[in-house]
Amino acid sequence: MTDTKIACFIRYEIDPFKVEAYTHYAQVWGQAIPDCGADLIGYFAPHEGSATTAYGVYTLPSLAAYEAYRARLRAHPLGQENYAFAKREQFIRREDRIFLRLASAPHAPLVPR
Repeated sequence: MTDTKIACFIRYEIDPFKVEAYTHYAQVWGQAIPDCGADLIGYFAPHEGSATTAYGVYTLPSLAAYEAYRARLRAHPLGQENYAFAKREQFIRREDRIFLRLASAPHAPLVPR
């Protein structure tokens, strides 16, 4: 059976001196995104290599579901607070979204050890 969900990958270019602000931002999304109906895979901050690249990844059933989710997120108190925090702190230099579908399914089942 193929998973028909779409994944939203958000690539952030962040200020390398404000990684802690991005981390706070990510933790708030960790609460708000699931509340608004998306399946959050996670937000990822720089660790090795680039100090300016970060990602957010979540899945939804369709682009129509994404539009409804975004409306809920804009109205959610934590969402409003987090958007204002990002604007105030200006740690995000650039943000790009791409929507992908899973192409490698079906995956082999795990074999019990």
